[in-house]
Amino acid sequence: MDANKLLTMLIRYHEGETKVWHILHVPSLSEEDDRQLHRELAALKKDHTEYTNRIKGLLASQGVKMSVRSKFPDRLGDVRMWDGNPLPTKLQERLLREYQRTRALEQQIDELNAEREKAIREGQGEALDQVRQLLSLRGIGPNSAWLFVMELFAWRKFQNRRELGAIAGLTPMPYQSGGRFQEQGIGKSGNPDVRSMAIEIAWGWLRYQPKSQLSRWYADRFGRGSARLRRIGIVALARKLLIAFCRYLETGVMPAGAILKQNPI
Repeated sequence: MDANKLLTMLIRYHEGETKVWHILHVPSLSEEDDRQLHRELAALKKDHTEYTNRIKGLLASQGVKMSVRSKFPDRLGDVRMWDGNPLPTKLQERLLREYQRTRALEQQIDELNAEREKAIREGQGEALDQVRQLLSLRGIGPNSAWLFVMELFAWRKFQNRRELGAIAGLTPMPYQSGGRFQEQGIGKSGNPDVRSMAIEIAWGWLRYQPKSQLSRWYADRFGRGSARLRRIGIVALARKLLIAFCRYLETGVMPAGAILKQNPI
């Protein structure tokens, strides 16, 4: 029965009923491989934060507060606890090992950043052309441009704005039952990295592109509202920006009122 139903739907689709089902777009091996760099970079940064927080937590357990920077090993022996005694020997040894892990992660992060910068500067291909195109906009940096292209625009084909908002988890989720209607916020079923980056870029867009049409729209509608209303508005702005970026990459039409960088790369 299932096979007959699928066959019937396939025939209807080829006869012109395009809404009978939605086609799943799967990235090719090379397109999936292009997503490894920024994902590894994000994982390394997360691990670096975890190790750094662990060092600070171990120090705090002894009543000590100090920064984890380049001179951390040299200063560790001079640190004194609340009673004036130095840190226990085993604890110092563990802290030094944790610090060495953070330094190794920093080296790997620098190497990946250098690899990405070289690819943006010298690489060939449609995806890298899109990254450079997004980088030409003021307020867009390598992290956001690379993430948006490799996760969204390089291989996905969006039929409408709702599809783009849904993959980023920025679509509204209203609840309606009879005469009752309640807004439940946004649906967070999309890509969490794209969603968080889009919201971060939206805040930056207000700062670096204050005269753009979207910034003025936000200021007129949400600028004088409460903190909660401004947070709601920034999600709407993030969705509109993703749509504008998609249009910019597909047609070359810049977001209205946006300013280009003088030296994008």
